[in-house]
Amino acid sequence: MQRIIQKAKDFNELVMFEHSIFSLPFIFIAMIVAADGWFGLWLFIMGILAAVSARNFAMGVNRYADSDIDAKNPRTSSRPNVDGRLDKGSILIFIIVNAVVFIAVAYMINSLAFALSIPILSVLAAYSYFKRFSSLAHVVLGVALGLAPIAGVVAVSASVTLWSVLLSLGVIFWVAGFDLLYSLQDIAFDKEHGLYSIPSRYGADATLFISALFHALAVLFWVLFVWAADLGVFAYIAAIGSGFVLFYEQKLVRKDFTKIDRAFFTVNGYLGIAFLIFIILDRIVA
Repeated sequence: MQRIIQKAKDFNELVMFEHSIFSLPFIFIAMIVAADGWFGLWLFIMGILAAVSARNFAMGVNRYADSDIDAKNPRTSSRPNVDGRLDKGSILIFIIVNAVVFIAVAYMINSLAFALSIPILSVLAAYSYFKRFSSLAHVVLGVALGLAPIAGVVAVSASVTLWSVLLSLGVIFWVAGFDLLYSLQDIAFDKEHGLYSIPSRYGADATLFISALFHALAVLFWVLFVWAADLGVFAYIAAIGSGFVLFYEQKLVRKDFTKIDRAFFTVNGYLGIAFLIFIILDRIVA
């Protein structure tokens, strides 16, 4: 039993289950808006299973593909995929199991969700390889998480609406913006090993500018989402308020690069949760 518990801890460290917090709120935002309120316990459970299995799959592929890179980077050299706690075979099984779970959940939701499941997994897997040949890896990560609202509305209505696309675009630029900030930690390493990232190719100042631009676009698309979905004042507070949160994040990183982890995990985690709470309030008072 102790061995099983330790393996579970190792897999948790590998993929950081708790970081599903980035995508889950926006899945549920889309589901709430599509259903105009509570969408039911069944879809709630299916939404959690889909989000967690999709992220586990994506992170598993990333760790599997990046074992050689992670071993050379002092920041990542103690990860379970590098230090021997998890071998490549175990990680591959983990990837396959989560892919099967995601596809099975999509099948149980509706036919459109099932049809989109494999293309979605393909996009999630693609991110891990982009840094080897393109600086657009940050945007690809944004697209991977930006699929969450699309998945949410598909689960409820078996369709893709304009407002869900606008919500997704906001998520894409939000994620790409904070991934740019996070990648500032690896400028020297990426340059030394020929990896493609915007910081390694264009420098810190350009990265900070592009990140701020992406976050401004995120807020714009979220405001357009609220307008297109015909939501109320609390939804506008969520969209506009996110701009102040992202401004704080940008200021935090510019002041001190050692605060990148705080900006990446804490600030962005709270943003998604707060956005969801305000959307719930908006539907309650509608």
